[in-house]
Amino acid sequence: MNPYQYVALRCVPRVEREEFVNVGVVVHCPDAEFLGVRSAVDADRLRAFSADLDIDAVRAALAAIERICAGKAHAAYGAALRATSYGVREVRDDHGTRFGLLKAPRSTVLQPGPVHGGITADPDRTLEHLLEQLVL
Repeated sequence: MNPYQYVALRCVPRVEREEFVNVGVVVHCPDAEFLGVRSAVDADRLRAFSADLDIDAVRAALAAIERICAGKAHAAYGAALRATSYGVREVRDDHGTRFGLLKAPRSTVLQPGPVHGGITADPDRTLEHLLEQLVL
């Protein structure tokens, strides 16, 4: 059994109201070297929340998260240097770094929820289970 962390991905059509609909899940299981995302967009449900919501933009944001998980979003950049208050450090492109990026709070239409955790023998199956429980 391996520990994992996950965040639900929330569509927040009107950020100021803080109402949301879950549209995806990201699971990170370091011991299994696993970072995965699954999503499902129910356009009718989202339109009921916000008639003028750009559903294609939500799908595009979810596709960007899939590219980040797969390491394709910025693969050409490789390792880089980042200035911090403690000096300069190397930024690596690994599962942990990508999950850190994805779980960081933001004020946009697509937001991560709080980080939760558990243990699993099969991270991919756990991801599917979380999608069924939290999104579908």
